[in-house]
Amino acid sequence: MPSVDLEYPKQPYSKVHRYDTRASYALETIHQIVNTCPILHVSFTPPDSPFPTILPMIGQMGSFARPSADTGDVLELYLHGYVSSRIMNLSRKASADSPPSFGEEGLPICVAASHVDGLVLSLTPNSHSYNYRSATLFGHATIVTDLPEKLWAMELITNSVVRDRYQNTRVPPNGAEMQSTSVLRVKISAGSAKIRSGEPKDEKADLENGELLERTWTGVIPVYHTLGDPIPASYNRVKGLPTYLEEYWTGYNRGAKDIAVEAAVPPVEVKRPKYDD
Repeated sequence: MPSVDLEYPKQPYSKVHRYDTRASYALETIHQIVNTCPILHVSFTPPDSPFPTILPMIGQMGSFARPSADTGDVLELYLHGYVSSRIMNLSRKASADSPPSFGEEGLPICVAASHVDGLVLSLTPNSHSYNYRSATLFGHATIVTDLPEKLWAMELITNSVVRDRYQNTRVPPNGAEMQSTSVLRVKISAGSAKIRSGEPKDEKADLENGELLERTWTGVIPVYHTLGDPIPASYNRVKGLPTYLEEYWTGYNRGAKDIAVEAAVPPVEVKRPKYDD
């Protein structure tokens, strides 16, 4: 963990304007949101299309040079995909062109991660909201060509789906698997997060309307994903659930619920004693 809380620089394209009190530029906050999001939405602009393209992808923040780096450290984003997909071809072209078509740093991309933690139900439709955690990253993507780094990234991404899964399968990937898979390394230029938690917030006039208060339920319904009971494959020969899967399954469900419930509860104000001057 770095000795200071690092933040991404506030850029015109990354700065949060609406409800900026909910914004965070802290690396720790942003990286945690990204690393716990099962699907990342990655956008880029193909040169032959009038529209940006958005892809759902699997990814994880990490550092090949410093594998033990904390989420509060400077990290890069690794994304997994098919070798001949458009984003891989464009990233490959960005690295190979001279002069490069997309600049020296690679293909410009944006990455979004979002969690919904609760349905916030207030007295009026306009005050309804979500409790949420969202993050956006801006960076440049290049293809990982170094074999040790590619294998490290594939293990990182696999274990981000199910902890310790990589080493409990047939590894390393064979030649055909390696050839059909590419990994992008995204060097992050800027990022921001936006978070809402707590109970509903209603207008003063509505809070003073007794009749409205008596007939309208207000509060938060926690929202969280759970993992269902594991279903063995038709050819599975392993008796029972392996310990690493059991621990991951139960821990995930317990943690997901705790996060959503905690987000629904307004923070407790600490009353400090007053002293005479």
